[in-house]
Amino acid sequence: MADQQNSTHKPSPETPSDILEQTAEVVREAVEGLAEQVKGIAEELGIVAPPTAAPPATEPSSARSGEPPLRAADDTRYDPTPVEQKWAALWESDLTRYAPEPPSSGKPKYYVVEMLPYPSGALHMGHVRNYAIGDALARYMWMSGHNVLHPMGWDSFGLPAENAAIKHHRQPREWTLHNIAAMKTQMKRLGFSYDWSREIATCLPDYYRWNQWLFLKLFEKGLAYRKKSKVNWCTKCATVLANEQVVDGCCWRHEDTPVEQRELEQWALRITKYSEELLQGLEHMEGWPERVRTMQRNWIGRSEGANVDFKLDGGSGTRITVFTTRVDTIYGATSLQLAPQHPLVAELVGNDPALLASLEQMLTDQKKAREAGDIGSVDKKGFFTGHFAINPFNQERVPIWVANYILMDYGTGAIMSVPAHDERDFEFANKYGLEVRIVILPRREQEPPEAGQPEHPTLPFVAEDSLLINSGPFSGLACEDAQKKMAAHAEENGFGKATVTYRLKDWGISRQRYWGTPIPILYCEKCGLVPVPEDQLPVLLPENVEITLAGGSPLTRVKEFYEVPCPKCGGIARRESDTMDTFVDSSWYFYRYTSPIDTAPFDSEIANYWFPMDQYIGGVEHAILHLMYSRFWTQGMVIKNGAKMSKSLGNVVSPDDMVARYGADATRLYTLFAAPPDRDLDWQDQGVEGVYRFLSRLYRFITENPVRLAPGDSREYEVSALAPDARNVLRKMHQTIQRITDDFQGRWHFNTSVAAMMELLNACMVKQELFAANSIAPKAFRAEVQRNLVLLLGPFAPYLASELWTTLGEDPSALLRHPWPQADPVLAKEDEVEIVVQFNGKVRSRLVVAHDAEEEAVRQAALNDEKVKEALAGKQIVKVIVVKNKLVNFVIKG
Repeated sequence: MADQQNSTHKPSPETPSDILEQTAEVVREAVEGLAEQVKGIAEELGIVAPPTAAPPATEPSSARSGEPPLRAADDTRYDPTPVEQKWAALWESDLTRYAPEPPSSGKPKYYVVEMLPYPSGALHMGHVRNYAIGDALARYMWMSGHNVLHPMGWDSFGLPAENAAIKHHRQPREWTLHNIAAMKTQMKRLGFSYDWSREIATCLPDYYRWNQWLFLKLFEKGLAYRKKSKVNWCTKCATVLANEQVVDGCCWRHEDTPVEQRELEQWALRITKYSEELLQGLEHMEGWPERVRTMQRNWIGRSEGANVDFKLDGGSGTRITVFTTRVDTIYGATSLQLAPQHPLVAELVGNDPALLASLEQMLTDQKKAREAGDIGSVDKKGFFTGHFAINPFNQERVPIWVANYILMDYGTGAIMSVPAHDERDFEFANKYGLEVRIVILPRREQEPPEAGQPEHPTLPFVAEDSLLINSGPFSGLACEDAQKKMAAHAEENGFGKATVTYRLKDWGISRQRYWGTPIPILYCEKCGLVPVPEDQLPVLLPENVEITLAGGSPLTRVKEFYEVPCPKCGGIARRESDTMDTFVDSSWYFYRYTSPIDTAPFDSEIANYWFPMDQYIGGVEHAILHLMYSRFWTQGMVIKNGAKMSKSLGNVVSPDDMVARYGADATRLYTLFAAPPDRDLDWQDQGVEGVYRFLSRLYRFITENPVRLAPGDSREYEVSALAPDARNVLRKMHQTIQRITDDFQGRWHFNTSVAAMMELLNACMVKQELFAANSIAPKAFRAEVQRNLVLLLGPFAPYLASELWTTLGEDPSALLRHPWPQADPVLAKEDEVEIVVQFNGKVRSRLVVAHDAEEEAVRQAALNDEKVKEALAGKQIVKVIVVKNKLVNFVIKG
């Protein structure tokens, strides 16, 4: 703002040299202002300026790096391994350390969940980043006086585990449980604060029996049903994929494998019954990121319009129902177009070999476009069937075409083509020479159009803020008004009605694989579909099954599983051999965490206490698949060298390597420091060393001169009696507390939190004599600064925080729930600030004035400055501009 205000008043430089001088002054000012802030953080990351001359051989390494020396020569560095192993063992022995308190505690609750991982391999840094965010939040909330629930589990069914088991020639159960044990060990080594007493694994019967129980409840309500439909089939997975699992025409697990279309009888859940509730519910989910809500709105895809019946010309009475969002343009319809899969196409085409060949080509074109992931990019082709339909609004005969850009799964699979007012229809009509008829025009203040205004709009003209023409009794109506009246007219006359459609389709949950929840349905020749009685749940998944990539589900080859007595008639029945989509497993696990009991999926009373979740953490790639299904059932990425971390890409960074080299604290702290949660993190191994260097300096700062308070020592001191250097450190401490508190309560930009701790440590070490054993600074002051540094570190680096807390003579078991430090806005306020003095925008001097000094005081201070007095001699002051705490600018002439 200062620059903008000054630019209004200062005269333009008269010569190029003036411009260069002014630019140089501005650059110098900016560099000097930022240098001190950047210096300390740059040192932490190993960025140091080269020396101007070779340093003496005896110069300490800390001096060479610009780091304030703690002693004449410091060759020791913090060794995190023994420290972290010690605390990990102590925490492991305390089984209730992270357990929540009962609701009767009276504390405000905080329920934080990170999306549970697939245990198909070891943790990578993408996991660590998510879990470090959740862990920091949980620890902060404990310190803020909350009753915290922070659980963890394993999304352990599904293709990743089964494919890995096939590859390594081991049973999926054995492979999965081995990986769970390994990943759990990694999580404990990283110091994550999970209540392991609530651990779940979706592949175990005590969890998936409730998948089956919930499925039966949906079946009872008619929300689970079988239907024959075209499905997405991945040849590598040998199973069906949901629409959401097809990415750019390929399998989401096998990104180089095009998905095929096959027709199978499948189990589906009637999610479309709740389309409107799912859509409207988004408006009440204010805590959700707008990006996620927008993705879900688009996926639900609500369209308001009308269904209109065109009769097949020829007296058969066959009706072709079209869905249109622009019924106001129906008088401009010059053809009817059907999707190649429309049920009427076979009848219209008959046995005409040319039309059959064209139809086959269209189906091929659509398949290729789907595989490419962009059906809208298909080269538009069509053919006339030789048949006509009757437009019910004006009784005109319109030709019926089949077009490859019309989709059977949108609307009714039939459209009315209005080339003048639809871009795709216009392109198609021009290609095949179909009539283009204008039926809407822009609104005009007068008729005829003014001079220079075209008689007709540029086509295609699609604006809805328009008026109808050439539309019989509806001519002259505004488009929106016409849409309502024309839909009502269609309903009154029995050939249509206003309609709402959704892009969302029912959720197909059948999977032709072994490693999933068995669907609790039997097929009996006498009784038909028979649900498994609840007292026979769980339907156990058999073990030691031969798994192949062919021949459908391997469960059909396990006779003792597949052939069972019918519970109704006692005859032979066969079990459903499909298993459930793993999104069923992950759609309700966060309820199970609240109360993993044996008699129900969860205890409703306990769940009601913990819900709604206060924070749910995971990648945005789950915004549609997982979160949409979760809402029905019950509602950032790490980059290395520019690519998403993925086992299939072979670029996964193992946290084990980083922990072994730099420790768990440095590893997790770097994932928070390198980028805020809403941005991708480009992993740089050398960045971890910078964070480790910061932790080493903090360790030395406290362990060399720890300020321990005895029971009788006072924790009070007179702020007014502090020396200026101590006041500066105190101010920086309160500013840091406020910054980090704001980060936790705001957008979690923990990169700025870590930077703030680095700046506070630098401020302390620059004036390290304040913390020496013989310091004249009050002991209570020194103790407060050291303790607050450790408390601020606690949520981010719990191992080192616990070690230093003990070093200061404090109870380590109390650190987890020790009250969070409070910032004092009075003490955080700067006493003085440096401002620049400008003449016509050029810097001439600098002043130190009281923070928030009144404008007149700043003006007088500037006028009393010797440099200013000298420069003003013989000049006329036209105007004085003061920007509080920033600058004073004299506009002068003469």
